Order: sequence, then C-alpha cells, then structure tokens
Amino acid sequence: MRLVLGSARDKIKFMNAIELVLGVVTGIALSATCGMRVFVPVFGVSIAALTGHLDLADGFAWLGSPVLAISAGVAMLAEIVAFYVPWLDNALDGIAAPLAVAAGTILTASQIHDVSPYLQWALAIVAGGGTATIFQTKTMALRAASTLGTGGIANPVVSTAETGLAATGTILTLVLGWVAGLVFVVLCGWLGYRFVCWIGRKFRSKSRVQ
Repeated sequence: MRLVLGSARDKIKFMNAIELVLGVVTGIALSATCGMRVFVPVFGVSIAALTGHLDLADGFAWLGSPVLAISAGVAMLAEIVAFYVPWLDNALDGIAAPLAVAAGTILTASQIHDVSPYLQWALAIVAGGGTATIFQTKTMALRAASTLGTGGIANPVVSTAETGLAATGTILTLVLGWVAGLVFVVLCGWLGYRFVCWIGRKFRSKSRVQ
C-alpha cells in the first residue's frame, strides 16, 4: 500500500513538474511576441481566455475580461499604426521596451499554475521578462540597422514583418501549443540575426564606396 501511495505521489509530482515546464515555455513563446509588438499577444491571450480557450493562473482572470480585451485591441491597433510613422517608430522603441518586459512577465506568470507566488513571479521575470527583453532588443537593432542602411525607407517593411511575426507567433502558441511557439521563437531569432548581418554588410559596403 505504501509503495502504491508513494508511486501515486511521484506521478503527481511529475505531472505538476511537466505542467510547470509547459507553462514556462508557453510564456516564453508569448513573451517573444511581446518583444515584437507589445499588445498583439496581450490581445490574443485576452480573447483566448475570454472565449474559454485558455486557462489562466489564479489571480489573472482580469486578463480575460471584456474591458481588457477591448482596451488591448485598441492599444494594439494604435501601436501597429504608430510604427508606420517615419521616425516615430524609432522613438516608440524606447517606450515599448519596458512595456514589453512588463507584458512578457505578466503573460508568463498567467501560464504558471499551482506554485508559490514567489516561484511564479521569479520564473515569470526571468523567463518572460528576459525573453521579451532579448526580442525587444533585436527589434530595436533591426530598426536601427534599417534606418542607417536605407535611410528609413525599409522601416515600413520591418514594421510589417514585426506585426506579422507577432500575430503569427501568438496564434501558433495559443492554437497549436508550446511546441509551435518555441519553434517560432527560434526561427525569429535566426531570421533577425540574418537580417542584421545583411544590413550590416550593405552599410559597410556603402561606407567603403563613399
């Protein structure tokens, strides 16, 4: 009997650990999209929670409220449009950076269930906030490289790509799960690195010609 009970407890602990890991990975995928567009994943999570397609951790029911969904939707549209305004897009990066970190931390915490608040927020800050910081830094580098290399001409293309990737990553994570989200995060990181390298080569070749 003791062996059976011990085995059951071990199985429960194992399942809880798996759920914790999945929650953190899901949060990482969503946080990466926060680094591209702050309010796209917030809006996606709010709609998914509001329609019952996403379970939120205790204390995060407000993310699935109609008021939050509408507010996030309006903020998302304003953010998308603002990044098409010349030179304003670069200025917005400074504002978006802390918002992306906060959003990534909150969304990650909302996916971590049944743990102590200390562990929940520690994981959310490190995994969610850290990932959002990394991707926000990459988008800022992309925009800076585009501005320097093309005089800002290619910035609308960069903005469109960022919005599209943020929306795609959010949908993949919420619909297909953490595997798709994680693959998307890795792919975006690789594409961003290649783009920065390409812009860097163009800028160096232009400098040598001059």
